[in-house]
Amino acid sequence: MFPGRDDERPLVPNVLHAACRSACAAAGLSKSVTVHTLRHTFATHLLENGADVRIIQVLLGHASLASTARYTQVATKTISNTPSPLDRLRLEVVPPG
Repeated sequence: MFPGRDDERPLVPNVLHAACRSACAAAGLSKSVTVHTLRHTFATHLLENGADVRIIQVLLGHASLASTARYTQVATKTISNTPSPLDRLRLEVVPPG
C-alpha cells in the first residue's frame, strides 16, 4: 500500500509515521490520526465506491478475507442503498377467505 522508491524496498515504517504526523500538524487536525487510520479509511472509501472486497483484500495484502472485513466498515448510506433480493420478487397478496 505504501511502496518505496523501488519495488523491492517499501517505505520504512518510521518514515511513514513521521510523514503522517507532519501532515496532521500541517492540516491542523486535533484528532489522533495514524497510518492505520489512513489504511482503514482507504479500504472503507474503496468499498463505498463499489470496489470488490477481494480487490481491497489484495491491495491491503491480506491472506484472509476475514482480515479485510475488519478494515471495511460500511457506511449506513451504502447499507440502506443495497436492494434486498426479496424486493425483486413479484408477490401477489391474496386476502384470506
